[in-house]
Amino acid sequence: MIFGVIASSALVIGALVGGRFTIPKRMLAGMLAFASGALITALTFELFEESYEKGGIWRAVLGLAVGAVVFTVLSERLDRLAEGTHRQRQGSEKLDVDAAASETAPSTASVSGMAGFALLAAVTLDGVPENIALGVSLGEGTGGVTLLVAIFVSNFPEALVGSASMRAQGRTQAFVVGTWVVCAALLTAAVVIGAGPLATSSPETISLPLAFAAGAVLASLADTLMPEAYEKGGPTVALSTAAGFVLSYVLATV
Repeated sequence: MIFGVIASSALVIGALVGGRFTIPKRMLAGMLAFASGALITALTFELFEESYEKGGIWRAVLGLAVGAVVFTVLSERLDRLAEGTHRQRQGSEKLDVDAAASETAPSTASVSGMAGFALLAAVTLDGVPENIALGVSLGEGTGGVTLLVAIFVSNFPEALVGSASMRAQGRTQAFVVGTWVVCAALLTAAVVIGAGPLATSSPETISLPLAFAAGAVLASLADTLMPEAYEKGGPTVALSTAAGFVLSYVLATV
């Protein structure tokens, strides 16, 4: 329970900071890149390798593929929704020529806001099985410190960027923080479930959510985290990614 609260608290902290302060783009990019590097280690050693050892290669591959497909489909639908919202805004702006200049900024914010909801979906979709995996590790007494650190350092920038995007869309501070608090509570519950009922399940049963989490995390890295980091920070984010990977690897091997 305590580990779940620690991991999920990063979402609430990130939402509070992102909703109130304007963070430099390069700093955001660095945090997202660092989180990406940490998650690469976590999904390899704490998720996929664990799934393979518990359920075999085919179960691990199947779970990973399903997780990646589910995340990719959901992300694509959110992107289409964002494009549709952007086009509707552009159409409404053309109806009022005098207000065109003032409406341009909200239009951009709308797309940014949908990016915030996409990040929320990413955190939830890969976070639930990821936190279940954390709970399973705790229930089995295998530690899970690497996964905890990776979850925390990835949750904070994702919530920070997501909440800032929602605020740009015009959402209230209460709505933004409340949304991320609900997400944090859901992920905390996932840790409790993993440490409780699933901890006594057969290795084959546990293997599937571990692999699903690995696939969802891998897809979110390619689809959301790394592109967002590169867009905001450019090639220098490679160093932050490497730093996140090294720290997570050291924690996994010491």
